[in-house]
Formats: sequence, C-alpha cells, structure tokens
Amino acid sequence: MSVRGHGDDVWPRPAECRIISVANQKGGVGKTTTTVNIAASLAMHGNRVLVVDLDPQGNASTALGMERGTDARSIYHCLVEDEEIRDLARPVPDIENLWCVPATIDLAGAEIELVSLVARESRLKRAFAAYDVSGLDYIFIDCPPSLGLLTVNAMVACDEVLIPIQCEYYALEGLGQLLRNVDLVKSHLNPTLDISTILLTMYDGRTRLASQVADEVRQHFGDLVLKTLVPRSVRVSEAPSYGQSVMTYDPGSTGAVAYMESAREIAYRAKTGVRT
Repeated sequence: MSVRGHGDDVWPRPAECRIISVANQKGGVGKTTTTVNIAASLAMHGNRVLVVDLDPQGNASTALGMERGTDARSIYHCLVEDEEIRDLARPVPDIENLWCVPATIDLAGAEIELVSLVARESRLKRAFAAYDVSGLDYIFIDCPPSLGLLTVNAMVACDEVLIPIQCEYYALEGLGQLLRNVDLVKSHLNPTLDISTILLTMYDGRTRLASQVADEVRQHFGDLVLKTLVPRSVRVSEAPSYGQSVMTYDPGSTGAVAYMESAREIAYRAKTGVRT
C-alpha cells in the first residue's frame, strides 16, 4: 500500500457504526469481492471493520482466511441457535482492525429452519442489538445471490445497501425486483433502510456495451454511483485461492487500486459526522 503513497493515510471514521448490506440477487456481479476488498481497504486506513458472511457458499470467509471446517462455529449458530456475535467474530490474519463472522455449509439450511422461528426476519438485527458495535466503524454483510430470508435478515439489520452492478446487459435485468424488495423491507420492517451506494464492477473499457451500461446506471441513480469503476482483473480473481483479499495479495494491481479508491469514496461520503 505504501508503494502507492497511501500507506500512512488515515481516512475519516463515521460518527457511529455504519451497517451496510452488499446485495444483488444476480450471481457473479462481485458482491463477495466487493465486500472483502472494501472492508480490507477501510481497515488498512484506520477504520475498524467487521465482515459478516451471510452467503452459504462462504467465499468471503475463504478470502479472509477463515477456518470453515464442519465443526467451525459460524453465523448459522447466531441466526438459528442464538449464539452471540462476539463469540463468533475472529480476527483476519495479516490485516489489523478487520474481523470476520464466517459462514459454513450449515447456512444452506438456515432459510428452512428460520421459517418456524419467531421474528424470523429480525434474527440478525437482534444479534447486532446484543453486540457492542461502539468499537466498530463498519459492518459489511455479504448477502447470498437471492432475495430469500437471509437477504431479508441482512436488510432488516442494516441501515444502508450497497449494490454492485456488473457492466453487462444482463446485470440490469432483475435490478428492479431488488429495488422493489428494498422498498418493501423499508415499508414494513426497517424504515431507516436506504440504498446508499452503487458500484460498477467488471468494467471492460474496450467494449462499447460496458460504457453504455455505466452511463445508463449513472443516469438512473445519479450520485449514488461511485465515481470509481472496478475493472476486470485476474489478480482479483486469484487472491481468494491464497486466502487473501487482493489488497494484500497484489496491492499494486489495477483491481486493488480501484477497490481502494472505491473504499475511499465510501469513507468520505459518510452520512454523519466524523469520529476523532
């Protein structure tokens, strides 16, 4: 990081913990990659960050070097068995100020098990309420590629939604359904919920289509869209196989630079105040 002159930067910290769900029901748009690398970037610049992996595939846990064996305790035990988050959060190797609540394959059956539980949409919110978030600046929730109970739990528990959008035509299809679901959750379960950030991912400047999609998204969503475009990058794809984010795997790559600039924008467009 210091090679690029940013190693000593300390970005502003929000006045209170920002809880952000990274959601899009379309798979392969970069939700997990976005969650991991933005969280790592913020932690590297003085913020205290917790990543909650709510995707049964557990890719965010893998990228952050978490143990995911059959006996590992995970977010499943919080949602279904009422285990406390403070007992599940683990420090991420090699990145100070970053913690992760991992996911295991048990989470795949959680949606069915949640159906019969009281206040099934608010299980994660209740867990956060019992957790002292004053020691954190950000909580990022990596949502599964669906609009089921796990994603609803994330939206009820958070204040903001970050939507990664792939710069391809199909990425725009289904976005309307996601926006409708956000409105439904806001109307019935979480009146403070807002879409705060949209990030354009997998941008290929060689194609006219990518530019057209980016322009269309900016026209529709305006200032919600971050100025930074995240390009396609082999290094970003390689990093999880080494149990790392691209921020530690290859901090000089184009993908790492783009995610760092995206995280900087998020840090500087905080909703309220700044902590000292």
